[in-house]
Amino acid sequence: MVQVTPFLVVLSLALVAPGLSAEKCLLTGTWINDLGSNMTLGPVNRRGDFEGSYLTAVTTSQNKIQKSPLQGSLHNMNKNSQPTFGFTVNWSFSESVTVFTGQCFVDKEGKEVLKTMWLLRSHVDNIGDDWKATR
Repeated sequence: MVQVTPFLVVLSLALVAPGLSAEKCLLTGTWINDLGSNMTLGPVNRRGDFEGSYLTAVTTSQNKIQKSPLQGSLHNMNKNSQPTFGFTVNWSFSESVTVFTGQCFVDKEGKEVLKTMWLLRSHVDNIGDDWKATR
């Protein structure tokens, strides 16, 4: 019986150790940014693809803001606890598209935070106006 006890202690430490690692950051759910824009992301499939919607709180368009569809991809979703991702929003109320890229983090308090950069491409009527189409 003495020889079994050390084995059980090692086994219990091995079972507890995964719980000591950093929490996994999950994209699925509703996100609200500093300006009040609201994004809802559906489940991520086995390939890392996901869909959702984006309701922006800010725009330069004169049109009424509408919820817009988005499609994205999560990189190495099974390997990293704080994964990188990208998604595209096809704005329903304007002739523009925005691409976002970023990373999902779990902060010291256990809160999930998305850090992103974006690039917006607006429609222009001719190539001479191309310089002002991307922000």
